[in-house]
Amino acid sequence: MPRKNDTGTHRSRSTRSTHRRRALRREVPGTVGLLADAGDFAAMCGYRTFGFDHQADYADYLHHVDGLLRSFAARGIHTTVALFDPDEYAEYCGEHGLDPDMPESRTRFTAELAGSGTVLPYTGQPIDELVPLLVDEAVRQATWEYATGVLAGVGRCADCGEDIGHASFDRATDALKRLLAGAGPGHHHFVCSVPTEEEQLVAVLHADTTGDPDAPPRIDGRESLDFVTVLAAGLALGGPGGLVVRSTTEGHRDRVHGWRLDRGRLTALSAAAVFNAYCTDADTGDLVAPEPGVEYCPGYDVDDPGPHH
Repeated sequence: MPRKNDTGTHRSRSTRSTHRRRALRREVPGTVGLLADAGDFAAMCGYRTFGFDHQADYADYLHHVDGLLRSFAARGIHTTVALFDPDEYAEYCGEHGLDPDMPESRTRFTAELAGSGTVLPYTGQPIDELVPLLVDEAVRQATWEYATGVLAGVGRCADCGEDIGHASFDRATDALKRLLAGAGPGHHHFVCSVPTEEEQLVAVLHADTTGDPDAPPRIDGRESLDFVTVLAAGLALGGPGGLVVRSTTEGHRDRVHGWRLDRGRLTALSAAAVFNAYCTDADTGDLVAPEPGVEYCPGYDVDDPGPHH
């Protein structure tokens, strides 16, 4: 016959097992696939098993995703958010012979995104901030991949045999060092824009410098790599492009400097050219009023004056 404390012992073991499983669950990261706009949400509503139908709206979907993310965070579960693209999902299911109208297929696709797609860690951001951050990250990643492809495809110089993409990357790296050194102390916002046949490549870099040559600039994340790669693609292609920096230093007016990309060189603009570029509407070409408290300055030398491909 069982002893009196057998039932209590069993319950104690069961409780310990439950606690251990919960502890282990907190050490297993999760990934949530997020639909970035109402059009993507409508596409997924066409699947019977999706959980939302065409009578639901995108705002209601975001409300429930926000609640899900908050519940994971409350339980101590680290979660990443992945950009879920319905077209890519349909292609994925076709390539792997999966039924797209099955939760297991969506789970498998989301797990793949965690390793190769656009993802951001969830740190408690409101959902209306998280969505644009995720979209921006997708654009940044696509831009970097395209620019990297440009550098890999330009080939070698017909005269000397040097890899043009590699040489352009080295030049862009040196140019960024000179850009930062010439900007002086303060907070600097760089933008490089390179039009290509298929894409308009834009890279943004934020840097804080002290003016001390021994103190390296403080740059957000991987912005330095993205910026150098886009600038290098512009140098390698030899076509048009532009680069501007806006510098903010305490006690001084904001300063704007500018350069143009032309035939594989980065050439400083005059103060008048910088003023015209900043005070012209990019879409309409109409003049706009200059921004108060901003000084429009000429660019400074940042490109190696030696021969280039």
